[in-house]
Amino acid sequence: MRRHSAQLTHHPAVLPWLGANFWSRTGGPLMWRDYDPKTVRAELRVLHEHGLTMTRSFFYWPDFHPQPHRIDEALCEHFRDFLDAHSETGMGTVPTFIVGHMSGENWDPAWRGGRDLYEDVWMVGRQAWFVSQMTRRFKDHPAVTGWLITNEMPGYGRVYQVDPPSSEVVTAWAQAMCNAVRAAGGTQPVSLGDGAWGIEVTGRDNGFSLLETAEYIDFVGPHVYRSDTDRPRQHLRAAFECELASVTGHPVVLEEFGLSTDTVSAENAAVHYRQTLHNSLLGGATGWVAWNNTDYDDLWDRSPYDHHPFEMHFGITDSTGAPKAPLLELAEFAKVLGAVDFTRCRRADAGAALVVPAFLERGYPYSRPADRPLIFTSLHQSYVAARAADLPVGFTREADGLPGDAALYLLPATRQLTTRTRRELEHRAHEGATVYLSFCSGEHPGTRGPWFDDLDGLFGVELQLSYGVAEPIEDDVLEMTFTDDFGGLTAGDTLRFPVAGNEDSRAYLPVLPRDARVVAVDAHGRPALLVRDTGRGRTVLATYPLEHMAARTARVNPEETHRLYAALADVAGVRRPVTVDSPYVGADVLVHQDGRRFVWLVSQSSAELTVRPVADGTLHDLTSGAPTAGVTLAPYGVCVLELKCWS
Repeated sequence: MRRHSAQLTHHPAVLPWLGANFWSRTGGPLMWRDYDPKTVRAELRVLHEHGLTMTRSFFYWPDFHPQPHRIDEALCEHFRDFLDAHSETGMGTVPTFIVGHMSGENWDPAWRGGRDLYEDVWMVGRQAWFVSQMTRRFKDHPAVTGWLITNEMPGYGRVYQVDPPSSEVVTAWAQAMCNAVRAAGGTQPVSLGDGAWGIEVTGRDNGFSLLETAEYIDFVGPHVYRSDTDRPRQHLRAAFECELASVTGHPVVLEEFGLSTDTVSAENAAVHYRQTLHNSLLGGATGWVAWNNTDYDDLWDRSPYDHHPFEMHFGITDSTGAPKAPLLELAEFAKVLGAVDFTRCRRADAGAALVVPAFLERGYPYSRPADRPLIFTSLHQSYVAARAADLPVGFTREADGLPGDAALYLLPATRQLTTRTRRELEHRAHEGATVYLSFCSGEHPGTRGPWFDDLDGLFGVELQLSYGVAEPIEDDVLEMTFTDDFGGLTAGDTLRFPVAGNEDSRAYLPVLPRDARVVAVDAHGRPALLVRDTGRGRTVLATYPLEHMAARTARVNPEETHRLYAALADVAGVRRPVTVDSPYVGADVLVHQDGRRFVWLVSQSSAELTVRPVADGTLHDLTSGAPTAGVTLAPYGVCVLELKCWS
């Protein structure tokens, strides 16, 4: 199946968006009041010298729109000079209109008066007027390469945890804002700047739906800052969210990512940037905008830095303009993008599909929002395991009817399926696919157990559950011992999985085999993995919530689900073009328009590793072209090679 990797090809720029969110070190959000053209040009030169092609810039709303019917023309002249500075430097910028939230504080224009930004008609009109006025002023400047309506509106327009607006209201507001750009003559790509924090990506309903607003935007821009308890999961977090954000088919730009160097060492800051950049590229992102360009040591007594002091040091340069470790990583990444001619590359097709349950993104009657975090974390952990198995996966969404044609379908720790999907999966298996599902009881006591019909028939078993009572896993480690050969696993092999979960989810599924054969048992001799052959394919049932247990365990990866996934790939006949005999190194492939293929090797090891990848061809150094058999990767390092396939 084809994996998402849409580029911003409708824009004339030949370079990918690789840049930084920009506030000058002279003023932060208040930079336009005391605008310093010389400092701005120096800041842009440093970014450009390190391979960056653009910035994201901001109309600080209280300053640019001081009265309901007036724009501050002096500040607009400052912004025009700012655009000229970009052109002089050979860069572009994406202006952001409604900037009332920034770095841990909200600011309103003095005239807002508490009016609702989404439902007060006059207030919506003033926003649209401001958007159209700024578009008319700057739409023809060659430095403007796109537009963003807001900055993280879910945390400004209405605090979504307390009183979220409806998706109908938000979508109507988004339509009005985007139409204002187009009506004013803005032809550049436009998006919302909301962070892609809506239900399709996070499972939280804040009113912003990527699917509902897709008609009005040209790209999707995740803002990724959430943390984890496991380094590989953390390193793959942005990639995973980019995969989810591709639901609309629009290009995905990692619009905000980064960290404060008050919270990590310089070495670990570099690791975070390196891993985020390369993994999100492999996850379908085609643009990257770091948060942010500079530190703000001289602004320590000014909001928001006086109460969010760590916000002073998110910069990729320090307060003197000197490069920090993140900018050096961006520079190396820029070289790789140039070497592979990235804008003409796409991701290699995948034979495996990771199924996104509809219950993550749909509010079915009497379904529980509390189920969504479990779905999200199980999918995320499954994604990490697939990377460790060198198994390229495409995301396929149950809500869309499982589009695509995969040889292997992965349903990790899946408790809920619609009846239509249950039947479609059986059909896919009968036609030759392998369908894998691991049982999960759920994390709350309401309607424990599988929430779909005829699990018995799909997997050839007879479940032995008692009503309302979870069957607890009493071992601290699950030992899954194979009684039969299964893919690359042989009879006698044992996989070990840490057991975790709460009193509801730390549970297994007792079954008796009927049309299925047991290929692995637990330490008590109970069926742990069963296969039912049907038509030309098969269904595979794990009676334990493998991915959920790993997702609820700190510092667990690489755990042994990757070995099961590799075996599933073998059984399903899924081609893995490059494999590495170490779960610490993930391999994936990009394909150029001219047929060249490029291999990414990404290490999740804290120690240096030397590996010998196995590929459908020969691997060659990207610069010299010399054949490469062994590859030495630095701790958490990345290596990109060219794969020349055998004819």
